[in-house]
This record gives sequence, structure tokens and C-alpha cells, in this order.
Amino acid sequence: MESLAVLASAMLGAVLGQLAPGPNLLAVATAGLRSGRRTALAVSLGVATGIFCWVTVAVAGLGAVLLLNPELSAILSICGGLYLLYLALRAFLRAGSADPIDLTDDEAARRGGFLRGFLVAITNPKSALIWASIATFLLNAGLSTSTALAFAPLAALSGLAVYCVYSCVFSTAPARRLYARLARWVEAMLGATFGAIGGVLLLDGFRSLSR
Repeated sequence: MESLAVLASAMLGAVLGQLAPGPNLLAVATAGLRSGRRTALAVSLGVATGIFCWVTVAVAGLGAVLLLNPELSAILSICGGLYLLYLALRAFLRAGSADPIDLTDDEAARRGGFLRGFLVAITNPKSALIWASIATFLLNAGLSTSTALAFAPLAALSGLAVYCVYSCVFSTAPARRLYARLARWVEAMLGATFGAIGGVLLLDGFRSLSR
């Protein structure tokens, strides 16, 4: 029973973190608006896979290494920042292009969506530190490594459920019609948002390395 209580506490923290706005949500929302539900669900699956990997790595002990070595966290911040700046550049190019914005939902879009979701989740240093902290909490609470590892699929499934809901919300017909009318403005705002988050991560990473 004590182990279940610890896992339940960790799960509550994980779900609250997944509900909060951040790069994962932005990736899912933009996929839903641009390409529809199936691509957004593919992005959600990619994010959930990234969560599973982070929890597994954290419980295995590499999370503690990340918490104790600011240099590794800084490098991850730089990688995450660069990737988000890449997404920002793509959004700005869509906003400034004279060509119609592609709203198709095909197999190629879904494959790219899965990879995009995975990369956003796996290069997010804030997410990495959160999962490392949760793994530390589980192990410090007395759970065995094998029991703590059972949290990895639970965290991934909770993330998949949360982001699938967001996928359905942002891929509704009214949301996509509104996006189609305001696509260039929306892409410009998305570019600014991705750029701002990516810039902060990049600066944080370089500042940490320079200390």
C-alpha cells in the first residue's frame, strides 16, 4: 500500500506537469491545427515515448548524474534551445511564404509528427530535470529500482492520455477553420513563442557553461 501511495503521489505531480503549457503542448497543438487529429496523435505518441525514455533513464541513475552535473544539463538546454529555434524558423518561413500553407494529414506528416514529438520531449531540459526529480523521489521513498521502473510506462500513458485530449481539442473543425483563416498570423505567433522558449533555453545553457 505504501508503494502505491508513493506512485500515486508521483503520478499526480506528473499529470499536473503534463497539463501545464510548454513545448510538448505547443508541438501537439500546432500539429492538430496544421495537419489534423491523426498527426497530432502521432506527435502525442512521440512525446509519450520521450517521457518513457526519460523516466527509465532517470530511474536507472542517469537522472541523478544530470542533477549533479550542471554541464550536462547546460548541454541539453543548448540542444533543446537549438531545436526549438529550428521549429521557430520553420513557423516564420510558413508565415512569410506566398504559397498556401499545407493542411494535409498524410502518412509522411504522421511519421514526421512522431519524430517531432519525440525530439521536443527528449531535448527539453526542464522536462528532464522534472523526471529526474520524480525518479529521485520514488527511490528516496524506499521503492526498489524495479518498482520505480514500473512508473515509466505509467508516466508515458498519462502523458499520452493528456496530449491525446489536447490533440482532439486543437484538431476540431472549428479550430482548424479558424487556423486556415488566420494561418499566417498564427504561424508568426508560434514562431515567436518557440523562438522565445528556445532563446531562453539557449541562453541558460551558455550561462551555465560559462560559470
